[in-house]
Amino acid sequence: MALADAHCHIDFPEFDADRAAVLARCRALGIERILVPGVSRATWPRLLATCAGEAMLRPALGLHPVFLEEHEETDTGALERELAAHPEVVAVGEIGLDFQVRGADREAQMSLCEAQLAIARDADLPVILHVRKAHEEMLGLLRRIRPPGGIAHAFNGSLQQAARYRELGFRLGFGGTLTFDNARHIHELARHLPLEDIVLETDAPDMSPAAHRGERNSPEYLPEILAALAAVREEDAEMLAAATTANLDAVMGWS
Repeated sequence: MALADAHCHIDFPEFDADRAAVLARCRALGIERILVPGVSRATWPRLLATCAGEAMLRPALGLHPVFLEEHEETDTGALERELAAHPEVVAVGEIGLDFQVRGADREAQMSLCEAQLAIARDADLPVILHVRKAHEEMLGLLRRIRPPGGIAHAFNGSLQQAARYRELGFRLGFGGTLTFDNARHIHELARHLPLEDIVLETDAPDMSPAAHRGERNSPEYLPEILAALAAVREEDAEMLAAATTANLDAVMGWS
């Protein structure tokens, strides 16, 4: 049963002690591809080094909205140069808008996100979006700038917003929240969305599934998220594994 993790920070220091062992267990579970998003310019070298030589790891580079204070004006130019220098990079991300953060500088987030969407469009690369309390603003940016699709990570918007993301070439990421009994809105989304919209992700080391609450999350827990999706949709897990993996391959342009 082939699986793919559409969002995992395997480069983070939380995995320094046992990264190779984690990836070996992932391979044994049938996890074939892991998309690794970048969050800041300072961490890009570590991310690229982690992915080098690991065929299952696919790097992305971006400037995360939550770390706005760490970013400098020159970082978007550096992003363009890094994308040109590293053809192995498969996407621009993790980028986006996070208006849930207390005191968020919305104007600065919008400006940074707009610049990165334009870079992705010009480089013909999909984007990995982080969006909280800002789906309408994000959809407006996407309609105007038109990057070549991507993934709305940890999607928690409405079914109507999901349809608008779909029209713009996006798949929607579902992760550990799906495993919690009280996550009714996420369950409703996962139940009613067209299967072709859905990709699976862990967001490790964060967002642990219910069985691992309070622990470090890991990409090896992806089968637990698959099982939760199968239960919510009342569909065969093996079929869902094949479909969600194909969805990720399609939006990323992987053959």
